Amino acid sequence: MKVMTPRGPALVEVDEVADPRLLLVLTHGSAGGVDAPDLVAVRDAALGVGASVARVSQAFRVAGARAPGSPVRQDEAWEIVLGELRARWPGLPVVQGGRSNGARVACRTATAVGAAAVVALAFPLHPPGKPERSRADELRGAGVDVLVVNGDRDPFGVPDAGDAARLVVLPGEGHDLKRDPARVGEVVAEWISHYA
Repeated sequence: MKVMTPRGPALVEVDEVADPRLLLVLTHGSAGGVDAPDLVAVRDAALGVGASVARVSQAFRVAGARAPGSPVRQDEAWEIVLGELRARWPGLPVVQGGRSNGARVACRTATAVGAAAVVALAFPLHPPGKPERSRADELRGAGVDVLVVNGDRDPFGVPDAGDAARLVVLPGEGHDLKRDPARVGEVVAEWISHYA
């Protein structure tokens, strides 16, 4: 599925279940794609608990850019994509999320798109080596419950438990959350089932 935004087309890969309980919308980080191991594991686990899953390749990635650019423009494009998805599945609760930069977008736009909750994988609390540039306000300002799943070896830092409704810190995991992606999927699937 292709959705036109002011930044060009975004591509949406949808995996549907019969009689979905909710729609989980996921997106990638700045330099990655929707086939990142943690995103695929979350998709698989979410399908198992009755969620249809939409994985969004944002317009900047479709255009070949490795950096998302302005947060305002990125959020504007994201809100258009979510509007299309909500129109396709009217009345279905939406949980949105992503990894790294995608988690930031999900937090910043949660209220605007009417998300029931946010899943933040590898939330980049600060640029590596710059803890004074905290992004915790994005978590606290989401306006909905946020699940954060981070690795304890993430160079982007780990949020405080008070910054989210639930914080899960996985031992031995880095920013890519690829040592045990199935565990990431289990954590997310259990949590999103409360929002259906």
